[in-house]
Amino acid sequence: MISEILFMNGYGLYVWSAFIFTFLSFASLYVIIKIQYIKEKNRFIAKFGTLNSEKASSAKSQSINKEILYNSSNI
Repeated sequence: MISEILFMNGYGLYVWSAFIFTFLSFASLYVIIKIQYIKEKNRFIAKFGTLNSEKASSAKSQSINKEILYNSSNI
């Protein structure tokens, strides 16, 4: 039973190697994107810091920010 799954009538080598290649590709892409995300997040925090409630409310009240938020929600 197990040997049938592994060998797959002689095609097991190709199938399993393709499966492993795909899995390794997805895993490496995930790790690369996660590292880039952490770098960008740290860069954003270093540049802008945390917004307190006064800064957030003043940003929401500005007309250009309202326009940007409105246009981004329509996309």
